[in-house]
This record gives sequence, C-alpha cells and structure tokens, in this order.
Amino acid sequence: MEVFRRKSAIRAQLATWRAAGTPVVLVPTMGFLHEGHLSLMRLARARAGEGGQVVASIFVNPTQFGPNEDFDSYPRDEARDLALLEAEGVDAVFAPDAGEVYDPCGQTVVETTELGKILIGKLRPGHFRGVATIVTKLFNIIRPDAAVFGEKDYQQLAVIRTMVRDLDMGVEIIGAPIRREADGLAMSSRNVRLAPADRAAATVLSRALDEAEAMAPTGVTASRLRSHVRARLEAESRARVQSVDIRDAATLEPVSGPLTRPAVILLAVSFGQVFLIDNRVVHPAQEVP
Repeated sequence: MEVFRRKSAIRAQLATWRAAGTPVVLVPTMGFLHEGHLSLMRLARARAGEGGQVVASIFVNPTQFGPNEDFDSYPRDEARDLALLEAEGVDAVFAPDAGEVYDPCGQTVVETTELGKILIGKLRPGHFRGVATIVTKLFNIIRPDAAVFGEKDYQQLAVIRTMVRDLDMGVEIIGAPIRREADGLAMSSRNVRLAPADRAAATVLSRALDEAEAMAPTGVTASRLRSHVRARLEAESRARVQSVDIRDAATLEPVSGPLTRPAVILLAVSFGQVFLIDNRVVHPAQEVP
C-alpha cells in the first residue's frame, strides 16, 4: 500500500491504472477509523473486483466545520489508520494536508442549493457546502469509477447522490449500511470523545429508533411517531436533542399523516460536547420488507 501526499503523485499512479483499464473505487474518510469504515473498504473491494484498485482518502476537511464546532478536537491517529487500511488490502491512500487541497485564493464552492440547507444543514450552516466541495475535489483528483459512503450520514449521502446526478459526474455512489456497537450505538469516530456516562446514555438513540421501527407498521401518523421519538430522547437527562425529523426515505421531503411509503427518521443529539447523528428507515404495514 502506498501513501500519497501530493495530488500530482497520486494522479500519476492513477493514470497508470487507468491506462491498463483498471477499475478504481474510492472511500473518502476523515480518519480515526473504526469497524464501520473498514466495512466500507470491504464493500469497495467487492465492487472493484479482482484486479481493481481501492483508494482511501484521509482528510479532516476544515470547510465542513463551523467556527464553534470540533475541528481542532476531532480525533486523529494516522499511523493507526494506515495500519488498518493496509491490513484490509487497500491499494493506495491519499492523505494530503489542507494546503495541498485548498488554494488560499480559491473562490469556487459546490452546493446543493436546497437539500444542503435543510435538517443537519440548518443546524450546521455551510456544512454540506464543505462536504460537496471536498467530495467534488476528491472525485476530480482520483476520478474513481465508484465511491462508497456510509448510510449513517443519510443526508450527506443524499447530497452527494444529488450532486453527482446534477453535475453529470459519472461516479457510481454506493451506500453502505450502518454498523453498530454491541449495545446498538452507531459506530462513529466521535464516540471516543464521549464521557463514560454520556457513552452509556447515547444508546437511547438506537432504542428510540427500535421503538419507532416497531410502531411504523401500526398506522401511526408521522407526527405521532416524531413525538414519541422526541419524548423518548428527552427522557434521557444527558441528551440535548437538536432535531428529530421524519422524511420521505427517497427524497427527504417532509412526511405528514399516516405513513404510506418508506420514511427515514433522522436524529441529531448532543451528549456533552459531542454531536451524534443516527437514522433508521421505517416502513408502513404494506411496505414492511
């Protein structure tokens, strides 16, 4: 496995692979990898096929963090990340610094004008502009045939799919299922920053989603489902609920009345100084898979 710091160097390697007709699958990450990330690498390997190349990126992207968010404290351990990626058989890693990625005189950004400003985008203004811009840059640098993203960041995945469609990028976007700890907490690099009491309290996220999934086929309305989930979260004293939303699973449009189509329940909750998200797609009775 080779680690590249410069755009020019990885482009040279990729040109060799492309000249040989080798498929390239990209897995963008911000590092501090866990089993959820490693499952993305395995999915990328399956998509690349025998002889294909899997490229991972490690870059904590400053433009998707707000001024009062956790960019400086975001966990980092590159040596550990590289060892894990090599053990997974990743072929190349792009791990630039910010100066290599962003021109200080740069003026161009990429933004989904509506989808990026709702839900998490409303809580974190500019976040999805930063996401869309860095993913576009990575796609332009790596030029992958496909890219793998986790479904835990459900809105992010929707933003990226919309961006790829709208800008005719021609990259296949693959969503990977959420991986969870044994107690149900969705795997996240931020989990390590939870105080022990907050770590125990954070399991309320998956418990609330379990209850909602069980309620969905009973004919419950979206508003009743939302109220139940919010009340369940607010009953946990250590949880600061930022948002509870129920949206159409395909479009992220608002949902009202009894569920008639698959819907996604999107949670954003803080425990101490740590901001966590989770989600679950739920189905009405006639849609239960």
